[in-house]
Amino acid sequence: MTAPLDGNAIAGPLSELFAVDLAAATVTCASCGSSGPLAAHDLYPDAPALVVRCPSCTEVVLRFASDSRGIRLEMTGTRLLTVATPGDQAASLA
Repeated sequence: MTAPLDGNAIAGPLSELFAVDLAAATVTCASCGSSGPLAAHDLYPDAPALVVRCPSCTEVVLRFASDSRGIRLEMTGTRLLTVATPGDQAASLA
């Protein structure tokens, strides 16, 4: 078994995810299991954080907040977030 690396090792791979437009990302709800593009989910902007809810069951799938303390992303309600890579997008258009 390989010895674990520290958390710095994940920064490069995660930059691939957070450098793309996530509106087309597929979100799978942890509560009901339905999947759909993030853009089809319901956004509630009036809370202390931006709250995104599942359009099928209305459970919270993610919360996003940004202030002087930094950026916070909570995704407890998301079972899976799938982002197509540029190669995947080209293949799906063919």
